[in-house]
Amino acid sequence: MSEHHTGPVETGASMNYAEHEKTYGLFIAGAKYGTVVLAALMIAMAAGFFTAGGFFGGLVLFVVLTVAGIFLLR
Repeated sequence: MSEHHTGPVETGASMNYAEHEKTYGLFIAGAKYGTVVLAALMIAMAAGFFTAGGFFGGLVLFVVLTVAGIFLLR
């Protein structure tokens, strides 16, 4: 705030656009795959707690849903 710049802001520091796009791509991929894993976890927990599947049934369902979701997102 106390700095006094002379000239337009656009000519200030040069931007590394390739690095920005790489970071954006990683953020989008993390959001996509993280959403799939969390959705699979919620479904597997519901199946494990509210059905006769139990812990191992929920675990198997979690793995199957996670693998299927990741396969479908590619």
